[in-house]
Amino acid sequence: MPETPNDPAPPTEAPEPATEEPTPTVEVVEGGEEVGRLPLPRRNRGECFGIASQLLGAARIRVMCEDSVSRMGRITGKMKKKMWIREGDLLIVRPWGFQEGKADILFRYSRTQSQYLARKNLLPASVNLFASEPRADAATTA
Repeated sequence: MPETPNDPAPPTEAPEPATEEPTPTVEVVEGGEEVGRLPLPRRNRGECFGIASQLLGAARIRVMCEDSVSRMGRITGKMKKKMWIREGDLLIVRPWGFQEGKADILFRYSRTQSQYLARKNLLPASVNLFASEPRADAATTA
């Protein structure tokens, strides 16, 4: 049977758009209600936790990463004027693939957010400086 011009064309498959993996987050719940979400490091991209150990100036910070490697962190332009980083802050860093001793700083957690992650056991032991310690006045008994 000859084909007629009115026959519908075979369906063509449209290429699916490349979907990016969503950022891993943890939901912050206080008193039974959700307060917000905190980003976590994307392990598949090589991101990790780090602690700011020394301010070097010129948007550079010495960072002690969770893999026990000290790296020079560079504050990305997006964060440079919006977020101030102090020594002892918990950070998300992405080590450079071509220079082992350097990394980009992607996010800074506030002190409260760091303590929340420590309480939920989401921090590795090497960077967990935020666990609640017993107070000195409560430890001394007469």
